[in-house]
Amino acid sequence: MMSYKVLDVCRHVINYSNEHDYGISNLKLQKVLYFIQAYFLTKKKDHTPCFDEKIEAWDFGPVVPEAYHEYKQYGSGDIPAIESYIMFDENDIWNSKRIEFEDTTIVDEDKALIDKVIDKFADYSATDLVSLTHRQSPWIDAYVPYQNNEITINAIREYFNG
Repeated sequence: MMSYKVLDVCRHVINYSNEHDYGISNLKLQKVLYFIQAYFLTKKKDHTPCFDEKIEAWDFGPVVPEAYHEYKQYGSGDIPAIESYIMFDENDIWNSKRIEFEDTTIVDEDKALIDKVIDKFADYSATDLVSLTHRQSPWIDAYVPYQNNEITINAIREYFNG
């Protein structure tokens, strides 16, 4: 089983959160991604990561840079549901196109795991989740101001398996 692209995971998380009126800001999304990764590493049968992109220790807890930059335009506001997105062609800008988002990349059993995590943290604010991650060793051990060190898969797995 291969893992997903983090932006596909984000789109599912954002749309699911909107469907259930949870509201999800970029800051909250970053923490939810971190907990989704932890959940997959410990609860999924083969303990594979949900996504490949690396998680870094930023001031406000764990962040997936690729996902952060995709949604930073929303600032601290909630990210609206995603019906389509731009597929950028790095080599030829004229080739870039808007694509309808169909939430079919992620298989249903994985969606069920992801949704469980979203439901679990629905009532937590972004700030609550920052405080929570700041108390956990994967972030504590990786964090050095201004360095954006990686929080490794092993660090997450060990902590949440404990």
